[in-house]
Amino acid sequence: MTTPIVDALRGALGPDQVLTDPARLDERRHDYWMVSHLRDRGATPAPRPACVVRPRSVADVQATLRLANERGTPVIPFGLGSGVVGGVIARPDAILLDMSAMSAVRFIDPVNLLAGFDAGRNGAEAEAAVAAQGLTIGHWPQSVAISSGGGWIATRASGQFSTAYGNIEDIVHSIEAVLPNGEFVVLGKGPRASAGPDLRNLIMGSEGTLGVITGVTFSLRRAPEARALSAFEAPDMVTGFELQREIVQSGWRPPVMRQYDERESRRLDGRLTKCVILMVHEGPKALVEAEVAAVAALAAKAEAPPAPADIVEHWLDHRNNVPPWDAILDRNMVADTVEVSADWDRINSVYVDAVTSLKEIPGCLAASAHSSHVYRSGLNLYFTFAILPPDPADMERAYFEAWRRILEATGRHGGSLSHHHGIGRARRDYMKRELGAGGLALLRTIKRALDPNGIMNPGVLIPDA
Repeated sequence: MTTPIVDALRGALGPDQVLTDPARLDERRHDYWMVSHLRDRGATPAPRPACVVRPRSVADVQATLRLANERGTPVIPFGLGSGVVGGVIARPDAILLDMSAMSAVRFIDPVNLLAGFDAGRNGAEAEAAVAAQGLTIGHWPQSVAISSGGGWIATRASGQFSTAYGNIEDIVHSIEAVLPNGEFVVLGKGPRASAGPDLRNLIMGSEGTLGVITGVTFSLRRAPEARALSAFEAPDMVTGFELQREIVQSGWRPPVMRQYDERESRRLDGRLTKCVILMVHEGPKALVEAEVAAVAALAAKAEAPPAPADIVEHWLDHRNNVPPWDAILDRNMVADTVEVSADWDRINSVYVDAVTSLKEIPGCLAASAHSSHVYRSGLNLYFTFAILPPDPADMERAYFEAWRRILEATGRHGGSLSHHHGIGRARRDYMKRELGAGGLALLRTIKRALDPNGIMNPGVLIPDA
């Protein structure tokens, strides 16, 4: 089937870059959000887009956006499809802009510790390219093997080693993007600049609503000289939180600091009976040795005895293994992880409130949490739920009820409703609570200024007025 916009795109880009084959359209209908997979089994699966465009250059992206903007045609940017909050759901009048063909390594600069990539470059492949020169990006999301550099920026992603290496905003040197009208911009210059607002932050976290990321330059690190592992058992979550706070506020920065509640600790290793804290220490050998000794002393002071270090080795080996949604949906269950954050004096209240509330949902089989990213002023929590509703017809309702309870519990105690997965559709209607009325109005003003025709990824990030 052809339409005027499809014909125009084929004329501008060539027929091989504009796909309308039903099988190819089906592959790009949505991302990895559980609700989309659940709906695929029912009466409301995501529709096919009008076409999939696979640009090979910045000029191709510019031509696509100019045509779409002139005609008011929606454009849905698509990285590698690993998003989990409904950031991508196709619609029959939309162009699905598949960035995976833009995957070049542009340069690796070991003097200035910089590396440039096309936005569609696979994260694990980008890391392998710099690792061959003894360097690291230092960004290890669970999705590293199935996500792209552009996707990391679009969602303000965080990696498992963030406590020392930082989140994506700490790793990005510069961003290249095409705005909805086809204008090309490069945002960011030098190791730091005092040149007005940092415009990189307009694109970071914008989830495809303000333009299309086409390239990124990362600030690298040298590969660490040494690594050590440690683990401790805290008698309860509060003790563990306090231990983590003492470690990071004393100036130590283990790249990985993860704390699991009792349920998740038992699931991690059957030998565990309390709340385990896992740590990975990396860097110069002398620094690693000093950090391991200092952390052990702080743990002893907190009466958190050592746990077997092989638990950390097991986590490192299996940390990116997750069951497919179909394995859960086949059992008429819904499940998900929901990440939030809060300051130190609020985080335990968030944990207790959310887990207690989740357990009240009919059919709740699991309600637990762990922390995975630590800061001087607080940390995040990753909640996990699994629900077997008494009536399978209630699966989607139960899913959203679990999300509501977690986000409302977080909001009651002044926490942030998202740490690193982004907003998508799962959190969109909570954005007023997150930003306040003034902040949400400002976001809408920016959206209207950059995308007056509203073509960029409609339905994501910004709630309906």
